[in-house]
Amino acid sequence: MVSVEVKTLGDGTEKGACYTPRNLPMLIAVKAEIEGFFNLLFSHLYSLHASDGADTKAYVDTFIQLLTQQAPTQKILTYRILSNLFNATEHTSPLRPVIYTALIHTASANGDLDALQITRANVDKWISEWNVPQTEKASFLKTISGAYEANSQTDKAYEYERLYIETLPSTSTAAHDGAVSLIATALRLPTVFDFDPLFKIDAVVSVKDHELYSLLQIFLSQGLPEFTAWEGSHPDALAKYSLDRAQLECKIRLLTLASLAFQYIGRDLPYSKVADALQVDIAEVEKWAIDVIRAQLVWGKLSQTAQNLHVTRATARTFEKVQWKALEKRLLAWKAGLSGVLDVVVNAKRQAGLGQPQNVA
Repeated sequence: MVSVEVKTLGDGTEKGACYTPRNLPMLIAVKAEIEGFFNLLFSHLYSLHASDGADTKAYVDTFIQLLTQQAPTQKILTYRILSNLFNATEHTSPLRPVIYTALIHTASANGDLDALQITRANVDKWISEWNVPQTEKASFLKTISGAYEANSQTDKAYEYERLYIETLPSTSTAAHDGAVSLIATALRLPTVFDFDPLFKIDAVVSVKDHELYSLLQIFLSQGLPEFTAWEGSHPDALAKYSLDRAQLECKIRLLTLASLAFQYIGRDLPYSKVADALQVDIAEVEKWAIDVIRAQLVWGKLSQTAQNLHVTRATARTFEKVQWKALEKRLLAWKAGLSGVLDVVVNAKRQAGLGQPQNVA
């Protein structure tokens, strides 16, 4: 087939030529011709061979090898052609994850991962369509996570690492090791404060006897004393999992303050109570209050004069019986307040009606 004769995408110019305003239209036209040529090849391939055939895979592997070995100057054209190949392949084909994995590796190596505009919605759709084993779907998700990690996009890497663990069979060795790694990542990242979703992952629950699982429980619903006690009974654990003690202590203090603020929604939280809960000097409370607001765990207004934080909103670390009761109490208070307002409106209307002159027949 003609694909074995294709060696390069070319550069669109004669040897030694340079990019100038004069030859730019020609370069664009040449690149369009190259892209069109590959589109014809892909169409020809799929008209002759089934998308899940062995011959098809051999040809696709040849295309991928050719395209991923091009010079960086051709990277945009490479992305476009690989994307076209992915889109030309049947949605259920096992070749789709192979093609997109190559695209991810190529873009990541060039620092262009954002150019792919990967979205969670698309990824969820793709893996639901692919006719491949669950382990291959998980491997694809791990590839995405690793690419974001390599490009220092740790929040996105964590999102897909979590999805990777959810996709693995929960009793597998990979799931066990991955769950421990996921817990460490969640604790390590300074932007992750919501630990409740992790307890809904079967693989994470299956490592409940692991030392990091007990630490995760502390960050879900407990405070600084429990963290200090855990550290004392696991002296080597933080270094073993590359966890920074100062960073963890900062995080547990912010979470403790968020839990305290949740109890004071709509009220003033005294600085003295914050100082006691965080085990800090009262002079440091304002700094911690600013930090917890910046982390978007608490919303409110500080008063240096009154030495309190008026809490308007706060994030619950977990939503269990205690939180439901607190919510019920606030809803009942809100209902009573609305009833009072309604009574005032009704009385005002009644008085206004009594004060109007009567119509005479």
